[in-house]
Amino acid sequence: MPFPSGLRALNHRDFRLFWSCQLVSLIGNWMQSVGQAWLVLELTDSPFRLGLIGTLQFGPVLLLSLPAGTLADRLPKRRLLLAAQTALMVQAFVLGLLAWFGHVQYWHVAVLATLYGLANALDMPTRQSFIVELVGKDDLLNAIALNSASFNTARVVGPAVAGMLIARYGVPVSFLLNGASFLSVLAALFAMRAEGRPHGRSGASVLQETLAGIRYALGTPRVRVVLALVLVVSLFMVNHSVLVPLLAREVLRAGAQGFGLLMAGLGTGAVAGALMVAMHGGSRPRLPILIGSGMLMAVALWSLSLIRFFWVAVVALSLVGFFQIVFMAHCNTTLQVMVPDRLRGRLMSVYAFVFVGVAPLSSLLVGSSAEFLGVPATFALGGGLGLASILALTLWARRTVAREGSTPSGA
Repeated sequence: MPFPSGLRALNHRDFRLFWSCQLVSLIGNWMQSVGQAWLVLELTDSPFRLGLIGTLQFGPVLLLSLPAGTLADRLPKRRLLLAAQTALMVQAFVLGLLAWFGHVQYWHVAVLATLYGLANALDMPTRQSFIVELVGKDDLLNAIALNSASFNTARVVGPAVAGMLIARYGVPVSFLLNGASFLSVLAALFAMRAEGRPHGRSGASVLQETLAGIRYALGTPRVRVVLALVLVVSLFMVNHSVLVPLLAREVLRAGAQGFGLLMAGLGTGAVAGALMVAMHGGSRPRLPILIGSGMLMAVALWSLSLIRFFWVAVVALSLVGFFQIVFMAHCNTTLQVMVPDRLRGRLMSVYAFVFVGVAPLSSLLVGSSAEFLGVPATFALGGGLGLASILALTLWARRTVAREGSTPSGA
């Protein structure tokens, strides 16, 4: 029996395998994210050092995502994903064992965060460009929305469970359970029929092919506009792994369980946004939705600078999560629908570069701002700069896209 329209991407066997098993692994990833942030604060009591871990964790994406995208266009994607997911599993187990036996130090977390980033730099563009080969372009927006729903369901479940487990059993259990969760993804990848084979080879070098992908991204008006929007949102507004634990600890005076509930609120809003896109998003994204959702996300983030009550903060974070997922799902689909098949891995590596690759700079800026200006001022600064940047880009997009013969009304 086929799935209903809102779940139509699940009619594809390989995507159904990938989606269901990825959900288990994502819950583990969010448990580790909560555990790692709390462990760093316990070891150092320093917002700056927490931000530095984010810089180390996402730095490899900044440095390596572009050539990784070229590899995703040159090699079978399923095999690349097997290698990346295995490396992520090993990293989680090592961190868990160090914490379990009481030997973990800050530098251990820093080194393992860097190793996580190296594997993630390969995983992100490969996974993003593999989805269209599992479902086709007609069901791509639905598949991305369902992926966002699973990602953010995990964001609800993972932090909430992690908060309770950390409060009862300590931090190590969050890392060990994350390591075990990767087994489900590896099983799904082994069972898939799709290989994600490359769409022809140009005979050019890795560097030449990487530069060709960058030229396409910068030379296509609508792609350029979408990537610029992603850049400012990522730089100013998407640093929850640093901001939310600081909000819990420094402003709301909540413990590990309260931190988990705040992250769960963020994820609940994101799940609602993903389901809305899946049910009502159609098959083609629209640029006005990108701009509107980005602006509303900025306003919701700014409001957190004024909030001092725990459950009001949960509601505000749920709005941040909702508008972020609507924004990102439409950005991702716009890019993948437009790009030629032979360039998809490279374009998604540029997307990863501007979305995750700037996270090291963002983490450093957020950590420094929180340390010297305070947490509320950091929320106000991020929301304000984000809103101003989106407004400026909206004006630029209208002039640029119109001048180069396109229209900003749809993708």
